[in-house]
Amino acid sequence: MNQKWNVGNYDKDFKFVSEYTKDLIGMIDKEGVNLVLDLGCGTGEHLKQLSEFGNVIGLDMDEEMLTKALKKNPEVDLVLADATNFELDEKVDVVFSSAVFHWIDKKDQLKMLKAINQNLNSGGQLVFEMGGYGNNDLIHATFKELFEEFGYEYIKPFYFPTIGEYANLLEEAGFKVTYAVLFDRFTPLKGPDGLKNWIKMFLNNPFEIVSEEDREDLIDKGVKKLKVHLFRNGQWFSDYVRLRMKAVKDQAI
Repeated sequence: MNQKWNVGNYDKDFKFVSEYTKDLIGMIDKEGVNLVLDLGCGTGEHLKQLSEFGNVIGLDMDEEMLTKALKKNPEVDLVLADATNFELDEKVDVVFSSAVFHWIDKKDQLKMLKAINQNLNSGGQLVFEMGGYGNNDLIHATFKELFEEFGYEYIKPFYFPTIGEYANLLEEAGFKVTYAVLFDRFTPLKGPDGLKNWIKMFLNNPFEIVSEEDREDLIDKGVKKLKVHLFRNGQWFSDYVRLRMKAVKDQAI
């Protein structure tokens, strides 16, 4: 993952990323939990909620994100590390993650899950949500077509698996899957330029190859084409599909 974040705008305009996690956090079984890791904690929106289960560690590879997380949560231990290759000072009882795994390259998914497994106590829980199969298909298909019209190749910088595909990876990494669901979540975006701002925040990797001259024109044409699908009653939306799963570290491994 090599995503550059506009940290200020992330909290200001995309707070929904953290606001949808209440039910996900509720999937954590409190029994025997003393230490929780928020993997990909970003600006630290979940850390306070997770502290009800015990002590919390936040891990992220973006130093600017962690700086903001520390200001919000000065009492929480924070770790600057890569999700695919980390080792904590002590093993945790729960690894929690929201809207992170789909940013990890497909080739690195098993490596990441094995790292998580190695940092969990026996029987420890992994509770997460990520983009799933079909996530933002309308947006990605539209920009793939427009990139070709402009003479560029659109490379989708995400991994959106099916339930079966990801369950197999979890099992290979030493987990037992206990819950899995794939569901649509048509998500409202903030403001009259909601979709345009979303594109600039989350699709900046594909646009790295686009010239400054073409960038705004390409984005504006994409927004115009998507309006018929993603603008309803004066509100912009994003066509999210989420994969939510829970697994436990297999005590036999």
